Amino acid sequence: MKETLPLGRIAGVRVGLHWSVLVIVGLVTVMLAYGRFPDAHPGHSSWAYASLALLTALVFLASLLAHELAHAVVAQRNDVQVDGVTLWMLGGVARLRSEAPTPAAELRIAGVGPLTSAALGAAFTGLALGLDALGASGLVVEAVAWLAAINVVLAVFNAVPAAPLDGGRLLRAFLWHRTGDPVRATRSASAAGRALGWFMVFTGFAAVLFGGNLSGLWPALIGWFLITAATEEAHRAELGGVLAGLPVRQVMTRDPVTVPAATTVADFLAEGPFGAYRHSAFPVVSANGSPVGLVTVRLINRVPLQARSATTVADVMRPLADIAVATPDEPVVDLVPRLEAGDRRALVLDGGRLVGIVTLADVSRAVSWLTATTRPRT
Repeated sequence: MKETLPLGRIAGVRVGLHWSVLVIVGLVTVMLAYGRFPDAHPGHSSWAYASLALLTALVFLASLLAHELAHAVVAQRNDVQVDGVTLWMLGGVARLRSEAPTPAAELRIAGVGPLTSAALGAAFTGLALGLDALGASGLVVEAVAWLAAINVVLAVFNAVPAAPLDGGRLLRAFLWHRTGDPVRATRSASAAGRALGWFMVFTGFAAVLFGGNLSGLWPALIGWFLITAATEEAHRAELGGVLAGLPVRQVMTRDPVTVPAATTVADFLAEGPFGAYRHSAFPVVSANGSPVGLVTVRLINRVPLQARSATTVADVMRPLADIAVATPDEPVVDLVPRLEAGDRRALVLDGGRLVGIVTLADVSRAVSWLTATTRPRT
């Protein structure tokens, strides 16, 4: 899930919002402002309901962020690199660069999420009781009580033993510890996730079709997400089994053709597609040969014809900070999620020196060959 709006870093972790987060903010605000709040405490102005509902929705987002940040921080403490945290329509995603190294690490990383939500639920419960004892407005107490309840629900739901929920990762850690086979453990957790997802889809649509309750669309949507994510986890586990032990250096294209940053777009186009620049993407290097970015034909095509003689490749390239980067000895299986989340390419650097480029197509070819050479003959 790629972020739309970066929010900076919290506890050293990059945090961002996806545009779909507006959906959940809108849904929570409308549900509270036109449903729960006026039903429980009538007599207030529409402005009071709406403003408090919006504030409650934003605090709810902060609760989701705390849940994901807890995953990210514990992952870092267990030597798992974190690309960042993104909030979106169905919650949050902590993007980890690699899998947990041991079942115990997986247990700690997964378990801290539900514990954080449960702790927030307890804290909001205490705050609601305290405000009520002090005679605070019943409407405010209702908002805090809702935050307490929703965090407890999040803790319980995330603890369900089905991937990709935290409970599914806890199940994977347990099975991994018992069998010693992380791929087999992931298959089982993913199967549980798909079963839960289909159950939510069927019950959600049943509520809509037979009960006339449109709110059933929400669990159906979550169920479909669970099915998709659980299937993807199973696929990645199988991929990890095929690519186990394979370093990036064995699948990368060595010594790729580069483009000097000072090259004009017009000069670049004059060399392709039959000259030096025969590909669709090229690492960009500075005058001293250091990699500074990546340029693609698609980016070049955005430059107006009349501006191409005065526009340099450096003006249109994607900077190095926005590109997936790998090292030659890094496991390919750890790089795949970054390739899928980005533009399907990564630059391979060795001590800051460009030594290769790797794409998802390179990985797919490696998988095809490895599968063909290891598949038993029938």
